[in-house]
Amino acid sequence: MTGSDAPPPRPEDPYGGSAEEVRIAQQAGELAELHRRLGELESGRHPHRHWWRALGSTLLIVVASLLSLLAVVAVWANSIVRDTDRYVATVAPLASDPDVQRAVTTRVTDVVLRQIDVDALVDELSRAASQQGVPPKAAELIKNLSGPIDSGLKELVSGTVMRVVSGPAFEKIWTEANRRAHSAVVKALTGSGGGAVQVRDGQVAIDVAPVVAEVKERLVDSGLAVAAKVPAVHTDFVVVQSKDIGKIKSYLRVLQILGSWLPVVAVLIAAAGVFLAVHRRRALIGAAIGVFLAMVLLGVVLAVFRAVYLDHLPPGANSDAAGAVYDALVRFLRSSIRAVGALALVTALGAFLVGPSRPAVFVRHFCGKGIGAGRDVATSAGLRLGPVGGFVHRFKGWIGAAILLVAAVVLFTWSYPTMAVVVWTAVIVLAAFALREFLDTGEA
Repeated sequence: MTGSDAPPPRPEDPYGGSAEEVRIAQQAGELAELHRRLGELESGRHPHRHWWRALGSTLLIVVASLLSLLAVVAVWANSIVRDTDRYVATVAPLASDPDVQRAVTTRVTDVVLRQIDVDALVDELSRAASQQGVPPKAAELIKNLSGPIDSGLKELVSGTVMRVVSGPAFEKIWTEANRRAHSAVVKALTGSGGGAVQVRDGQVAIDVAPVVAEVKERLVDSGLAVAAKVPAVHTDFVVVQSKDIGKIKSYLRVLQILGSWLPVVAVLIAAAGVFLAVHRRRALIGAAIGVFLAMVLLGVVLAVFRAVYLDHLPPGANSDAAGAVYDALVRFLRSSIRAVGALALVTALGAFLVGPSRPAVFVRHFCGKGIGAGRDVATSAGLRLGPVGGFVHRFKGWIGAAILLVAAVVLFTWSYPTMAVVVWTAVIVLAAFALREFLDTGEA
């Protein structure tokens, strides 16, 4: 063959594959697109059916997206009610929050000082001074020191309370009190149960009497004998304060009854919407995006409700402590929002990448060529896949379905999946698919 008869060299694809391979991959995508359009033409014979299917699918997906919002809140409310450890993990960080510590310090200090009669203490000091032979004028001067004594006493008590509240003793008291009071918190949130947590006048309050007892003991040890006369005082630290607590309790009670069933219902409705759709892959992407937008909306609602709640606190309430309590109570709810939103985005991206669009075909071809090149290098280095390659090639579709099924089971059986759990599950799924592609030799 002469130089003029020789075929021109095949141009190489700049992304790693030959032009012929890229053309074949694009033809496969175009063929899938032709099948899709053929289905559209066939369904055009029944335009009313096609219209109703599209409308029904859209409505089901919208309903599923809204239910996913309620489902996240329902799971959070149900977990707070039925899982004591979950509740304790929710409120335990409040013991080390500076705003909460300051609020508890103020509350306990006021209670202790109200139990100490400063005037009686001054009279006792004056009599003691007279008995010790102090000149009458000096004893009379002591009677006029009620103001400075009151100020010093307040500083002493406040400092003692702050040391108690900022130490490990308070963390233990706080955690154990909340663990014992979990059934009462259930009553506060849902209307069933009983205990030291009380709901009255739009408040959810916790008795911090153990803190008062600890402060009393420390004051006596520091030399303030009059503190021994302080009786056992039961005082409340308000956790939630709102005139709408009754309405909130009713809503949470409904969600707690729905519990774990609402997420299942939301998934089933979304699946029905995808199944009813004419273009199911697009419907799956739409459903995933709808759930993601619902999570964004729920996050915005939580932020707006926080601002509204703090703006409507009663006069004199500590807004910083109230904000810290609110953030602690919804901490796991926000974590769930991020997890579900991440799962929705991963699902939408996966559904897009298996489609016939040019970007999706390019990504699949690029990844396939890279993995194939790695397999060729490993084979040339002595790796022998043997019957494994043929087995993987023969059951490639089933293996992919099994990978996705295992990932779904892991996510649905994980007690409280976080965004990190979702992301790592997606990474492991991608690694499993890459391994499947590596083991596929293309020979049955």
